[in-house]
Amino acid sequence: MAIAKAAEAFRTISEASDELGVPQHVLRHWEDVFGQIRPMRRAGGRRYYRPVDIDVLRGVRVLLYNQRYTTKGVQKIFRDNGVKYVAEVGRLWAAGQPIDLRPLVNEEADDRDAPPAAASPSADVTGTPTELPADVQARLETLLTRLERAQAALDDAIIAIEAIDVE
Repeated sequence: MAIAKAAEAFRTISEASDELGVPQHVLRHWEDVFGQIRPMRRAGGRRYYRPVDIDVLRGVRVLLYNQRYTTKGVQKIFRDNGVKYVAEVGRLWAAGQPIDLRPLVNEEADDRDAPPAAASPSADVTGTPTELPADVQARLETLLTRLERAQAALDDAIIAIEAIDVE
């Protein structure tokens, strides 16, 4: 009888493969396709997956297998929402909780080339719907896109720092 590892313990590729129910070569492929997946490497190139890596892998698995996104669609989710978002999808799935994905109108579209969205209704303090001027809406959309990209960069930096701290 095998002794179960603690939740915070690192996993080998074999253990990660068993835990996620995917072959090892699929995990290696995901590392190539999704640059956000970066397990620690020890002497001889042996991979060690941290708990956050397992959450990200689980999120990728859910998006590809359960939610039926394409590889390009998952790359867009990483780009638009960041590593933490994908990891949270993995944690929710592992906990058996419902997964409420942020709406993606077209997973193949690249929002950098898209024109600003039309003004959408909002509400004033009394709850009465109001319209934002188109230029304000466009500036808000631009700021939101920049913030999301900054968050993705910070998520990547956190993962890199965690990898350095562990070594």
